[in-house]
Amino acid sequence: MSLFKDKTLMITGGTGSFGNAVLNKFLRTDIKEIRIFSRDEKKQDDMRHEYQTKMPEVSDKIKFYIGDVRDLQSVRSAIHGVDYIFHAAALKQVPSCEFFPMEAVKTNVLGTDNVLTAAIEAGVESVICLSTDKAAYPINAMGITKALEEKIALAKSRISGKTKICCTRYGNVMCSRGSVIPLWIDQIKSGNPITVTEPSMTRFIMSLDEAVDLVMFAFEHGENGDLLIMKAPACTIKTQAEAVCELFGGKKEDIKIIGIRHGEKMYETLLTNEECAKAIDKGNFYRVPADKRSLNYDKYFKDGDAGRNTLTEFNSNNTTLLNLEETKEILARLPYIQERMAEE
Repeated sequence: MSLFKDKTLMITGGTGSFGNAVLNKFLRTDIKEIRIFSRDEKKQDDMRHEYQTKMPEVSDKIKFYIGDVRDLQSVRSAIHGVDYIFHAAALKQVPSCEFFPMEAVKTNVLGTDNVLTAAIEAGVESVICLSTDKAAYPINAMGITKALEEKIALAKSRISGKTKICCTRYGNVMCSRGSVIPLWIDQIKSGNPITVTEPSMTRFIMSLDEAVDLVMFAFEHGENGDLLIMKAPACTIKTQAEAVCELFGGKKEDIKIIGIRHGEKMYETLLTNEECAKAIDKGNFYRVPADKRSLNYDKYFKDGDAGRNTLTEFNSNNTTLLNLEETKEILARLPYIQERMAEE
């Protein structure tokens, strides 16, 4: 019996890369229903036809709900009978959030509050919120709003009753929608040089399957209010670009450097120095338990609470840095890369 036997799972922003990865992994299991909640009817229709074609025997388990996390009532209307929620709806593009920060607030901050409010009202058993390394020491609107998402999840966990609320934080998901690798492949196939912002930047890398694995780890092992982080390797943008060139016949000497975009960092952080104070090393993961202290600080003046772990900040400069061959090997295992390499 699986954890999802006869259960109903709702995925907000479910037409995206993460939602598709979940469907591919769980649709053929004994799960009762997977609800796709999103606001784009065209993407929902495309997804409906795709799974009717490739998984006709189980495609009727997918139910589509048009709605927007910005609208509390539309979330409430879709949430009846839901056991679990994976909250993936977000504005994720750093430059667009820089230009339209209030739109990022409406989706990433208010949208998260709406999903958690509706989930607690409906007695949903578990909600896993997807966050990003850009929420750690945030310098851009996307990271700031995702940091607030994490704070909202923590605050809601204090009053959530039987609803367990956890956050997962991870780095760049390779080949996800809107990420750079598909752009590079298109540039190579069009005979153009690939464009790189800053070659010495480092970024965490993980696959869509690993993103799902992190959410499942939080789902199975997380406690209410936890932040869960996967230990991921990293590489420089130059290494990643050269790996794509070698796999797809691009010319490394033609790589065009275009400069750092709005709101970008030179490296990303998954676990901050401050979070290290209470973080628990779980092998392949870090668990940051919720701060359960109340607003009454008087007792801490009297009793103290000086305990601190010896962990240090975990960032894309001090993690395992992959070389060119290691990066190529990881990329070559990805289904998206295999599909693109098989194209004429």
